[in-house]
Amino acid sequence: MSVLLETSLGDITIDLLVDDAPRCSENFLKLCKLKYYNFSPVHSVQPNFSFQTGDPIGPGSQDSDGGRSIWGLLDPANPGKKNFVPELKHNLKHAEMGTVSMATAPNPDNPDERFAGSQFIITLGPNIDFLDGKAAIFGTVVEGFDALEKINTAYVNDKGQPLKDIRILHTVVLDDPYDDPAGLVEPPESPVPSAAQLATVRVAYDENLEEENDPEALEKIRREREARAQALTLEMVGDLPFAEVAPPENVLFVCKLNPVTQDEDLELIFSRFGKIISCEVIRDKRTGDSLQYAFIEYSNQKECEQAYFKMDGVLIDDHRIHVDFSQSVSKIADDWRDLTNKKRRRAAGGFGGIDNLEKKTQYRGKRGREIVSDSVVNNLVVDRDPAPESKPRDDRDKRRDGAQRRERREEYHDDRYKRDRSRSPRRDRRDRDDGRYGPKRQERSRSPRRRDDRKDRSRDRHRRDDRDRRR
Repeated sequence: MSVLLETSLGDITIDLLVDDAPRCSENFLKLCKLKYYNFSPVHSVQPNFSFQTGDPIGPGSQDSDGGRSIWGLLDPANPGKKNFVPELKHNLKHAEMGTVSMATAPNPDNPDERFAGSQFIITLGPNIDFLDGKAAIFGTVVEGFDALEKINTAYVNDKGQPLKDIRILHTVVLDDPYDDPAGLVEPPESPVPSAAQLATVRVAYDENLEEENDPEALEKIRREREARAQALTLEMVGDLPFAEVAPPENVLFVCKLNPVTQDEDLELIFSRFGKIISCEVIRDKRTGDSLQYAFIEYSNQKECEQAYFKMDGVLIDDHRIHVDFSQSVSKIADDWRDLTNKKRRRAAGGFGGIDNLEKKTQYRGKRGREIVSDSVVNNLVVDRDPAPESKPRDDRDKRRDGAQRRERREEYHDDRYKRDRSRSPRRDRRDRDDGRYGPKRQERSRSPRRRDDRKDRSRDRHRRDDRDRRR
């Protein structure tokens, strides 16, 4: 129960769900057997959603009737058989890419009922819930997903119509479990497209869209595309103000100069063609040596062109120079960048929109640093002016500093200084002479004789202890 669809973008194999959708499967199989879908266009392409086909002529033609079912095709006199009622199973969902379902339309007499003819839908993405209950599922794609990807990425207009035709070329029934209805006769070979079908062709599927096959023209196109891509890259990194910038037409590029050729010499030689605005020999920044090329800017383009035609290949200082139009836009970019930055600073009112932030920095160089407490940004490190350098110190200043250090050291190690520091305020009030705190307390004297008596008593005590141990 399979069908092979040969399309202009590749083959697609469909397995039919004959148990879940027997009527839809039979209709699709018999239409394929009659070669009814041959040359049918793919339309209503919605990327990552679905595409629709099955109308032999196409929806945009006046000769199209929208397609007929196999029963309406075998009995065209009976208009009631043009469409049929498909099986809409709630358990069948458009959950996978490649789900095949019959396109349906509501019955004008009964809104709860839907009709189907010959057109069918194939999904181009998973979980297409919008089609559940509106399209009758009857098969799945098992081979040919590369063809589905090509359809998914094809160029289409706003109506989903491919700019280059995508068509079903042949249909092959691989397995058919149904009996043929009365009147069905399988054609011996695929029929040729009708005049109505050929009238709907916009750009044929086998038409070559290459307009230019000349190698030189193709190389020119390739170089132009590469130049545009490089210009866009330079614009993104900031080397160009904009990608479409063009070099000035009044500037000449002169190369192969003699290293001894000076700016004045070159300007004097080229000034006979017109007024020169600037003439500069490019030199090394470190050594100042000539790099043997220069830029000459004229006041107008006509004078620049005359100099180009006359001076190319001329011998100057024993060197045959080469002259060409300048392709450099660095000067334009610098002018544009300076002007833009100036406008930005003027509009913002200073760095970050605050004028006083221009004087502040978070980096410390050779100068000192301090913390500005009243700054807009708390604890912002700013630069301060370095302290003035001190004069050389003579021997007299050094001796004075040494004497002061010794005086402070002696004062600190004085016992009286220590006692003065250890006295409490209460003891100071008690020792005053005003008499408010009673008679002044007498300080205890420490005589040397008293200390000696204390040592003698201690010595006698140890002697008695020794005599007692001997006994």
